[in-house]
Amino acid sequence: MTIQQPTDLTHAAMLGLGVYRPERVVTNDEICEVLDSSDEWIQTRSGIRTRRFAGDDETLIGMSTVAAERALEAAGVRADQVGCVIVATSTHPEHTPASAPQVATALGLKVAAFDISAGCAGFCHALNLASSMVRSGAEHHVLVIGVEQLSRFMDPTDRGTAFIFADGAGAVVVGPSDAAGIGPTAWGSDGSQAHVITQTPSCLGGPTTSTADHPVVQMEGTAVFRWAPFAMAEVAHEALRLAGVKVDDLDAFIPHQANLRITQTLAKNISLPDSVAVATDIVDAGNTSAASVPLAMEAMLRHEEAEPGDLALLIAFGAGLSYAGQVVTLPPLG
Repeated sequence: MTIQQPTDLTHAAMLGLGVYRPERVVTNDEICEVLDSSDEWIQTRSGIRTRRFAGDDETLIGMSTVAAERALEAAGVRADQVGCVIVATSTHPEHTPASAPQVATALGLKVAAFDISAGCAGFCHALNLASSMVRSGAEHHVLVIGVEQLSRFMDPTDRGTAFIFADGAGAVVVGPSDAAGIGPTAWGSDGSQAHVITQTPSCLGGPTTSTADHPVVQMEGTAVFRWAPFAMAEVAHEALRLAGVKVDDLDAFIPHQANLRITQTLAKNISLPDSVAVATDIVDAGNTSAASVPLAMEAMLRHEEAEPGDLALLIAFGAGLSYAGQVVTLPPLG
């Protein structure tokens, strides 16, 4: 007796996109009420003018659910057609239970649901998993969500992080397609640089850790800047090669919104032609980690800098250090 497996691979694509941006807009001047800095310094260093922080009634589960509902509507897919929910996040406040089963329940689903933690690269990791599920026939539709509430895991006096991070959620429905809409993923990690982006203190605590200590994200910004624009250019070219796409064929470049200077340097190192639109959602939304790629995708579509069906290169990188990139066709926006 042999085990049966689906044998015919299908194509997969993002069928719909939805996002949730918190109501509260936080300016650099407000950040500097606590942080020893200035609006000019923050914009020069990062390109950020504003970001959004979630209010008390805007939870990670709630933001994810709204983004997912909007993605389903854009895709024309019913919730009960979804067979799996993947949530990419680093800021769900509990190790267990994961956030994804709670999001699934909020959508009225009792399906496979799990979180993945790959830092700011989480969404692109999850997109690869979802595409593989659909292509293999394991699932017909998969919901992928990138979400963060970084405002609750920051030290407001830390000049290295307090002005950078923000909150939000983005979701896509991945399903079958007549043509390939998600290319092979170029991904990897370098654990030798795990110290570059960390959570402090550790959840294990220690002799100097009190119950009052609140974990916060810390980052060696200079180390990230020295690594990302150069190492990720190689990843970008690998993703293009795997997809059989030339850089001149691209319509849009949507990198993780880490820092405007990193985006600009990376675009130059990839040798992007002027015809390729480059996502700059960081200016208004800050760095939303695993949510930044879908949020930046939404901003480009909303501002008509790109259109559904356009060919885009996604690149994401972050804690781990982990990274991933793929060529995709942009989905309809909810």
